[in-house]
Amino acid sequence: MIKKVSRQQVRERKHLRVRAKVSGTTSCPRLCVFRSNKNIEAQIIDDVKQVTLVSVSSVSLKLENGGNIEASKKVGAEVAKLALSKGIENVVFDRGGYIYHGRVKALAEAARENGLKF
Repeated sequence: MIKKVSRQQVRERKHLRVRAKVSGTTSCPRLCVFRSNKNIEAQIIDDVKQVTLVSVSSVSLKLENGGNIEASKKVGAEVAKLALSKGIENVVFDRGGYIYHGRVKALAEAARENGLKF
């Protein structure tokens, strides 16, 4: 009998592979993306101190439809603004096991357009 592996398990395995190579430091923290069907969220994390420096989601911005590309762009722009206000310019992008496409790509490009470098 073949064991079925869910899409979530595949994504988590991919995320572990990404995390083995990508780590945030104090000088260059990690921009981590989590995407669900209804919402999207982004965090800037310092893995050395194990603290979240900035956190923004479509829920915290009270967006009506948080599961579309427009919401992703707004979350990306807001995370960049908050990061720059805290003096964070350079980050390492962690796509969280998702393909760099659609909402994840929109969030990353909006963050870049608003001043984050990665």
